[in-house]
Parts: sequence; C-alpha cells; structure tokens
Amino acid sequence: MSDESFDFIVVGGGTAGIALAARLAEVRSLSILILEAGEDHTDDPRVKIPASYSALFGTEIDWGFRTVPQSTLNGRAISLNQGKTLGGSSCMNAHVYAPPTQAVLDGWVQLGNVGWDWDTMGAYYRKAFWPPALSEKLKSSIGIEHWGAYSEASCGPVKLSYPGNPAHPIRRLWAETFKELGYQARVDPWIHASVGAFSNLASIDPKTKERNHAAKAYLQSAPSKHQLKIVVGARVDKIMFEAGEVQPQAIGIQYYHEGIIKRVNVLKEVIVSAGALQSPKILELSGIGNPEILGRHGIEVVKSLPGVGENLQDHLVCDISYAAIDELETLDNLADQEPRTFADAVSRFSQNCEGLLTLAGIQTFAYLPIMHSPAWPMPHKFVDLVRTNRPLYVTTPDEVRAQKYYEIAENMLLQSTQASGAYLTAIGQNAGTPDPTGMPTTPQPGNYFTIAAVLAQPLSRGTVHIASADCADAPDIDPRYLSHPLDVEVFARHISYIETIAKSAPLSSVLKQPLQPISPLAHMTDLDSAKRYMECQTTSMWHPASTCAMLPEEIGGVVDLQLKVYGVSNLRVVDASVVPLLPPGNLQSTVYALAERAADMILKAHHKRI
Repeated sequence: MSDESFDFIVVGGGTAGIALAARLAEVRSLSILILEAGEDHTDDPRVKIPASYSALFGTEIDWGFRTVPQSTLNGRAISLNQGKTLGGSSCMNAHVYAPPTQAVLDGWVQLGNVGWDWDTMGAYYRKAFWPPALSEKLKSSIGIEHWGAYSEASCGPVKLSYPGNPAHPIRRLWAETFKELGYQARVDPWIHASVGAFSNLASIDPKTKERNHAAKAYLQSAPSKHQLKIVVGARVDKIMFEAGEVQPQAIGIQYYHEGIIKRVNVLKEVIVSAGALQSPKILELSGIGNPEILGRHGIEVVKSLPGVGENLQDHLVCDISYAAIDELETLDNLADQEPRTFADAVSRFSQNCEGLLTLAGIQTFAYLPIMHSPAWPMPHKFVDLVRTNRPLYVTTPDEVRAQKYYEIAENMLLQSTQASGAYLTAIGQNAGTPDPTGMPTTPQPGNYFTIAAVLAQPLSRGTVHIASADCADAPDIDPRYLSHPLDVEVFARHISYIETIAKSAPLSSVLKQPLQPISPLAHMTDLDSAKRYMECQTTSMWHPASTCAMLPEEIGGVVDLQLKVYGVSNLRVVDASVVPLLPPGNLQSTVYALAERAADMILKAHHKRI
C-alpha cells in the first residue's frame, strides 16, 4: 500500500463527486481525495459558452458510450454522451435544471426508501442552487406573475437563470397555451411540482451568462479547501478490501496515473461517484456483483450482489421540428454556421454577455398525464392496456421489484394529476430528424421550432456490465429501450400529442400554418404512424440511472438508505446510479440534491471522530 492516506476518497470528479467532496471539505480537519479520469476543462470556451454544448459530443470531454443495437429502435446503437472532465456531465449537458415531482419522491418511499420523500429531499434540492432575481417584467415575460409564492433557496452554489433573451415570446406563449389547455403550472414547481407547463431554469450564471457546472459552482465559489486534493487523468482499477470483523472493508484504491499503477489508503470511506454507467463497472472490477458475471472475467468475489448493473433506467425523447415564422429568433443560423450571424453572436457574447450564444435553445417544459388526441379516439382502451399488462407471476426478486415499479407506474398513468410524459421546446431544428428512409437529414434553411416528448416513467429496464477485467474497457450497455409493451403505448400517445400542442393557440401563431414538420414521417394520423416515427426518431436524453439502486437488497438493491453498499464496510455510492426512480425531467437537480444529502449523512456518521 501507499504511504499516502486520506479520510475520504471520492472516485469520480463529476457532478455528484465534486458537490459531495466540496461539502465534506468544509470540515477543515478532514482530508479528501478526488480521482477523476478526465482533465480539467473549466476554462475551455466550449464548456463556458452555453450554445456550444453539442460541440463537445465525440470529443476528449465525452466518454462516447454507445448502447448495443436496440431492436425496438430500428436496430440503432444509441449514443450516450457523458462528461469525462472535472465536473462530469454538468460540463456538457443542455443546462436544464428541472424539478422532480412530489409523486416521484413518494415513489422512492414506496420502493422501500423511508425518509427519502419530498418533505425531506425538498430542502436538499433547494440547498444546491441559487435562483435568479425575479423582476415584475421577467415574471410577466415567462408567464408566472400569477404565482402566489416563489421558492426561497439558500443561495446555493449552482447559479441559475432563465437564459437567453428575456423578451423572447416563446416562454409567454407556452404558458398561455397550456393555460388554455388546462395545464398551466399554478405554483412554483420548486414548491410543489405535479403537472403543468413552466419555463425551465438553466445552470447558466445570470451575470456572466456562462455555464455554471459543478467544478465552477462548488470549487471556485467555496472557501479555500487546502485539504481537498484532486488528481485528474486518474483511471481507477479497483477498490481494495481486507477482511473485517464482520464483513470485508474498503481500505483503499488502486488506480493508473501517468502510466503508473498507484495505490492510496482510505481512513474512513471510499465513495464511488462515477455515474450510472461506470459505478457498477468499478464495483464489479472490485469483486462486488453477480458471481456469474465476475467469474466469467476471472474476478474474485468479495460480495455477491446480483443487483449491480441491473435495473438501468433512462429517459427516451422524440421530437418534431416545425417551420417557424421568419420573425421568430432561433438558433438555426448558428447551426448553419452562417459566418455573419456567428461572428455577430460571438461579438455580442464576448462584449455584452448577450445574444444567441447565451442559451442552448431549451427554454420551456411541461409535465403532463396521458392527454386526449385525435390520433387515438378511444382513451378507455388505454385503461384496459394498463390493467392487462400487470405482472402475473411474482416469485423471483426481479419479479417482485418489477411489480413494485408497475404499481407506481399504474397509479401515475391512470391519474390526470400525475405526469407520465414531459414536453420541452427548443428554438431551432433538430438536424438529426429522419427522412422517409429513417436516415438523418442535413440542416434545412429557415427558422424552426422543436417540440419534444419524453417518456417520463419508463418501465423497460436494461443492464450495464463489465466487458472484461480491464478497467480501460467500456462496459457493455443494453438499456432494452421500449422492451416493456406499455412503454410503447404510453410513448406513442405522448408523441402523437405534440401536433395538438403545435396547433394550439397562441403558440400556433409563431409556427407556419398549416404545420410544416421538417420530416414527412412526422405527419401522424394514428398510433401506428406514431410508433413508426418513434422507432426511427427516438433517442436517449442521456439520463441513465438506478444501476446501483437504493432498494432493499432482497429485491436487487445495491445500497441501503444511507447509500452504503450492502455487505461491505467503508463503501458508499453517491451518484445517479442509486436513484431508484427517475424524475420526470432532467437529472441534474436530483444528482446535486442527492450529493447534498449524502454529505450531511456522512458528516453525521463520523461526527464523533471529526
């Protein structure tokens, strides 16, 4: 072993790892080490400029994961972009900072996680962020002047804003359209989120208009943390264990750095925060997981835990881009890389912190139940579908877990006050929309406005497991998208509702009429045509979760209510992999809240020795 020791070693300097380590380091007597596989790109313009986030895909900042071919998506292998840099995916996501719903967190409790409800977690969500100041003019422009109260955050590290041009009409039109449809958010969703439309906050600094990612928010804005050491370019090989009095205990980490294999000791805990696609990989490489999988790769079993790498959940998204009126400001000219437009955008951003480069395009959200659509005129048949797809045989741990998830989903699907889908908008076209053969198209001239539907509560479950015993190899990822028949039916209905939204006033006033979707396949007349479009257009929202789930061990859980890995000592997992049930929107806010609560738990557990 090395002579170097730390109280805590955090494996992964991503969104959760940075936030957690920074909070632990506020106790000056503690020493913390972060091991991050990527480099520090805090000052990279591609990271700082909000509108350039897609330029990071496929670069050295992106892990570049891909799924195995998905039979339900025309045999396509789906890209899963994940951040490989200090700050992780908070450095390359689309900035969206969306609230959970109370029903989802209640679902966490139904799955066996007592104490993880909204009453407890709400404070941790708010602890992480700093909301923007709301002038009366801004309230009016985003359509929230009717809210009686607003979330009072504790001025957390992550600075948020409503990005882009405050006077852009889309936010107001979105709010007014859903008011007419009966689904305008009546209160601040950070106080009580259920169903309804709202303008989403973004992790973009309201003053500098730059991305406010985890490394910038938690490290640069915090007091000096001389006891926090960060090693970038460190590839973790495995967690080291020794026999304890009751069970194996983590004693350190073996990792590669600058071509040399190194070891470091831990005095209190190892905390794995490598994300939903790599935390299970690290556990398996360390001997924790399904003995059959470990044995296949010659890895000695430290703890048999079959749930590792199972239960993979992810959000699917499917969009339609519609031709917009010429007067609507969109990002299409930037996508076309029109020289004059781009030069003007760079000048406005660098000189005045304004213009198209200050936003990534996503400005509005809506959480909705299954809505009526002309494409499926007999909604009562959907109720029958939900009931006939209930699990019939419940004997194995996997079947018990599936039944619990189905009970939660059924309750959400059959209530008009619960969200089974999310909708978001982008002021520009999605250049990846398919042509009639299913092949991606090139950017089209003109202005476009995109409406996307998200499958908020998927029942399909996938896996992520090691491909070999070599830590340099990417894991095998099979999300099994749309493998559950009810997911197909629910998602098709949400996709078919996109056209109804686009035709609804006053939003329809900024779209060319009759509607002109960018893809001929988007003309959907029934559910079958929606399903065909879904197969070729659907992709991942890059929200993988639940592969080291916080669930009872007997139904496939990996960590307990304290986020401790079952059957070993001095080891926790803190990242999206422990999230037992996806929130309806983007994961970013939930990962921060999870890290904030984990820090409190860990400090409380060790308070007598600090």
